[in-house]
Amino acid sequence: MMDWTDRHCRYFHRLLSRHALLYTEMVTTGALIHGDVPRHLDFNPEEQPVALQLGGSEPADLALAARLGAKWGYQEINLNCGCPSERVQRGAFGACLMAEPQLVADGVKAMKDAVDIPVTIKHRIGIDRGESYDFVRDFVGTVAQAGCQHFIVHARNAWLEGLSPKENREIPPLKPEWVLRLKHDFPDLQFVINGGITSSEQIAQHLGELDGVMVGREAYHRPWFISEWDSLMGHPTDPLEMNQVEARMVDYMTQQAKQGVGWFAVSRHMLGLRHGQPGARRWRQVWSDHRLKDRPATEVAQLAREALTTATQHPVLAGSTAGQA
Repeated sequence: MMDWTDRHCRYFHRLLSRHALLYTEMVTTGALIHGDVPRHLDFNPEEQPVALQLGGSEPADLALAARLGAKWGYQEINLNCGCPSERVQRGAFGACLMAEPQLVADGVKAMKDAVDIPVTIKHRIGIDRGESYDFVRDFVGTVAQAGCQHFIVHARNAWLEGLSPKENREIPPLKPEWVLRLKHDFPDLQFVINGGITSSEQIAQHLGELDGVMVGREAYHRPWFISEWDSLMGHPTDPLEMNQVEARMVDYMTQQAKQGVGWFAVSRHMLGLRHGQPGARRWRQVWSDHRLKDRPATEVAQLAREALTTATQHPVLAGSTAGQA
């Protein structure tokens, strides 16, 4: 979720669920060692609980990055061993690390020695076109020996060549049954399933079999889905209404503007809020119109509400207006 789940996105998602664990976009160890640490690690206290996801392979670098994450107040350090992008492969981390389980284990040990918060792994069930349950079982077994107790499993292979990152989320077949086999073979470890989860029914089923569920792009594109999760986890709920969520985001944009952050850097993350509702298209068009970027968020919000009302009450008129734009 690089360039997606930044601090503004996480603030928005926290309004929808009080209890879901939120993850940062992947931050590379190099960016923390050689870059602007506050820019990469600062977050709003309202986001908690939040985990830091790292990309890297050198144990010493991972330990340093983990210490920084713990110092900043993150509640978990997660090592990404699942991203198949060429950019990540050139850095010798992500999914290609599954071919070097001992290196991953060394990184885990280094991080666990450096911090007192949980260290977790996110990985695929295999790499390239070879499909072998033994491969992922042995990977988990090796990493677990280094002290990792928590595995987030994207239940499909990562093809390191021949597929784009998008295709890697769609073409290799999903095998959720392999995650269940891992849980059976390693009953003392925690397994969270990821990949192809689009409904509350799926989440409820997985929660009855495994230790958790991770949802990525479906939650980003259809964020109101997140508002169902607290009840699925058995927490008492008093969720905000959709209009209240939008109003809270406008307040947040106004606060961020005082720090030099334009509202459009925030609004891009909530464009899916009204997904499937009448008038949602017109509402999105207003919030994504950079011609309005010099106006305050409160004015843009008013224009968006007017567009939503017009589209709802006069759908033909709204459609013709959109066609002329």
